This record gives sequence, structure tokens and C-alpha cells, in this order.
Amino acid sequence: MDVDLKEGRVDHAASSGVLAKVEPREVMGFFEALSARHRCSRHEKDAADYVADFAAARKLVCHRDALQNIIVKKPATPGYENAPTVILHGHLDMVCKTDEGVSHDFTKGVTLKLDGDRIRAEGTTLGADNGLGIAYMLALLDSDDIPHPPLECVMTAMEEMGKVGGDGVDLSLLSGKRMIDFNWIEENQLLAGCSGDVSCRIDVDADWTAPVASGETWALEIGGLRGGHCEFDIHFERANAIVALGRLLRRAMGQGGVEIARVSGGVQNNVIPAEAAALIRIEGGKVEAVRHAVETLAQDLRAEFRLADPDMRITLALSDLPVERVFSAAAAKRLLGVMLLLPDGVQTQNLEVAGNWETSNNIGLMVTNGAGVEITSTITSAVTSRKHAVLDRLMLIAELAGEGVRARQIGLDAPEFPWNPQSRMLAIAKESYARVMGRKPEILVSVCSLELGMFTQRIPGLDTIGIGTNLFDLHSPKESMDHASVARVWPLIKDVMRSLRN
Repeated sequence: MDVDLKEGRVDHAASSGVLAKVEPREVMGFFEALSARHRCSRHEKDAADYVADFAAARKLVCHRDALQNIIVKKPATPGYENAPTVILHGHLDMVCKTDEGVSHDFTKGVTLKLDGDRIRAEGTTLGADNGLGIAYMLALLDSDDIPHPPLECVMTAMEEMGKVGGDGVDLSLLSGKRMIDFNWIEENQLLAGCSGDVSCRIDVDADWTAPVASGETWALEIGGLRGGHCEFDIHFERANAIVALGRLLRRAMGQGGVEIARVSGGVQNNVIPAEAAALIRIEGGKVEAVRHAVETLAQDLRAEFRLADPDMRITLALSDLPVERVFSAAAAKRLLGVMLLLPDGVQTQNLEVAGNWETSNNIGLMVTNGAGVEITSTITSAVTSRKHAVLDRLMLIAELAGEGVRARQIGLDAPEFPWNPQSRMLAIAKESYARVMGRKPEILVSVCSLELGMFTQRIPGLDTIGIGTNLFDLHSPKESMDHASVARVWPLIKDVMRSLRN
């Protein structure tokens, strides 16, 4: 897509990109431009530069902070000058993950491809979560033919890394008391509430020691899992690669003569781990027993997850990687205890919203560092007290594991966005939806945790809803966007804007 900053307009006709002829072109052009930029969490500067240049070219008020949060304001169109201001929200960053065996430089963005009605990326996550939301806002800011009230567009950074931007953005810069969030994933739903979340990090000291000289080095790996979003997909009971690795290591160590040199798993705390690996040492006389034990459990695991993860792959193979130190026997035992005792998956069901789970925990990331291993999990819940109860359980497990194991909360304790059945914004959106779509929308109180609670708790009286577009397999390289859904939702967004005159 070509952007003429002097004219302040987007020249879609001159675009030679993959999405050049995909409707709505005014939205897709911006999405393609964003997709060409580095948007991994903590690396939003390139995308923020683009938005800041966009705003400057159109002489729009723009605020940018050190976190790379961006707020762009646009005056009302004629006839809407006295309409209450509306806040629009989305996040700049994306989860950056590649397919197994794929090497990709995310500093150059992602490579888009068309697949029927779907837009995907070549071997990586797509970043429609939430690049599409930003594209909707840029298209509204760029328009001169869509009636709307004064707009305050908030584009946050590091949403995928614990909602750092949402917590740090200066909300005193905003005057609006009405808000639309575009960080949603289903067009047949209007979002009317969502959960909160908190993350916990558990550190296990390795008490490093020298490996047994007669041992061989082996790599134990798990792959081929579906993974997915720790909130949207947690109820599918997919295998957690970190948990499965713990089970395999425990079975292997039960044969004796096994030492752990390194463990790893997952890509981000809010992603269900699809891969995990361990580098282990096996004494020569124990190799066959360990191989048999691992393969026996591997068969059981493949049967156990034959429906949720039919492509599970487990391998144990000789490795030529050097091993100079291993976990002490006591530290390895503590590590496996922590890996297998941490709660994972759905914990409680929501009795107020039929079909929803209320509380879940995702053991999302495990890395070996200089001192030992750190494991990060994210707890999501619609009820703060139950979220904190699971957090306390994680703390207690670390305490019971003994010396060398520590747990602490990391990041933010993000609040839930409570449903308001009297919401005027929801009533307006429902009317627009029926008018544009020809049917009634589903009203959803979601199990996911978004940044909305941070806004509703800090802006008294804020009336908030979310509008979604069909996105699939978020936080995984299978991620895709239904561009036919975008073509249906864009007229809905424009109709809602026209309906916010009073």
C-alpha cells in the first residue's frame, strides 16, 4: 500500500500488495501497511512511528508516550459537533510465533497470503490480533465521508505481554465516556463484559552439578500440538507441552540414571505451549529402559489426546550438544514436582453465563537460565477472588516444594470488565447490528481477559462495548482472518458511528 503523507491520503489503487483488491480496501490497505512493520510485543516503535506519521500528515492531535502507546484525536464531522466523544481502542502489538522449522525476521513484518476468504501469514502468526482493530481506527481517522462524533483513538503497546500499555497509558488525556473496543474475534457477537487476569512466575534453582561421566546426551522433544490462545482455546483440553514434558521426564527418571541439563517450553505466557524440550543425560546401562518408558508413555499420551491433538509428536534422540552441568538430583525432583502440581486448564465454570468457564490457568512459558528454571503461568477469571485463590495456590505449591523454589506475581493484576445490562452503547450497537446484518447479535460476557477493565475502572461511568470480526487460531502460526467478515463488519462500524449523534 502506498501512503502519500503530503496529501494525507492512502492511495489504495496504487497498491501492489497481496490485499490490493480485497474489500474493504480502505481497511485492508492499512492492515497490509501494518503487517509490513515490526509489531512484536516490546518492539512496537516501527508501528507507532507509522501511526504518528499518519496523524501528522492529517494534522490530527497525537499523543505518544515512552511505552509506544498512541492516542490520536479527530474532531467530529459536521452535525456531530455536540455529540459525546467516543473512545476507540485496539492494541499495536502481536504475538510473534513461527511454525516449527520456519526462520523468520519479524523486524520486516509478516508475509501475507490469500487463501480463499482467509488471510494468513507465511509460516508465522498473522497479527490480525490486533492489527485489524488498528486498521479499523486508521480507516475511520482517514475518512472524510463517514459521519461520527469526536474520536479519541487509543492504540496500546505490549497488550500481549501483560497489558503493560493499557496500565501505563495516560487516560487523563481522554474526555470520552463512551468506548468501542475492536479487539474481539467473532462478528456474530457484541462484547458486553470480560474477565481479568494475573500472572505468576515460579523459579526453581538448579543447584548445578557435574554430569556423570559415563552418560550420553539425549534430546526429548514434544511438538505438533495445536497450542492456541490461553483464554479462547483453553476449554478444548489441548495438550500443554510443558505439562506433557513433565510427565515424560518423571517417567524417564523413574528408571534411574537420568540427569536434567535443560528444559524449555512455550513462546509466551498467554499462549498454550505447543512445543517443549529437555536435554538430558542417561547412563549407558539405563538407555534402553528409559527409551522403553518414554515410548510407552508417549503412546498413552497420543491416545489420551487423539482428539484434541492428533498430530502430537514425541521423540527421544541422541544429541551432540555439549553438557557441562546438570540439575542436582534434589533440584530435578523439585522441578518435576512443580511442573506436575501446578494447576493447568479450566478450573471453574461460570454459573451466571451458561457455557462459559469462569477461571483458568495456563502454564505458558518455561526457560532455563543461569540459576535454574523459570515457569510463567497466567490466571484468567471473571471473579477477582477466584483469580487470587489460584494465585495463592501457586504460591503455596512453591512454598511446599521447599528451598530453592520461589513464586511471585509478575506484571499487572488486570481487573475484569463487568457487564452493564443498562448500557446505552450496547443498545445502540444492537440496533445498528440488526439494521446492517439483518439479525440480532449474540451478547457475550467473555472468558477472555482484555484491557477493557483497566479503562472502565479508571474512567468513572465509562460505557463500553466490543465489536468483533471473525479471526481464527490466534497466537499460533495457523492464525487467519476472514476478510469476507471484515467486509460485513465495516458497514456495521460505520453505522454505529452514524448512530452516536446523541
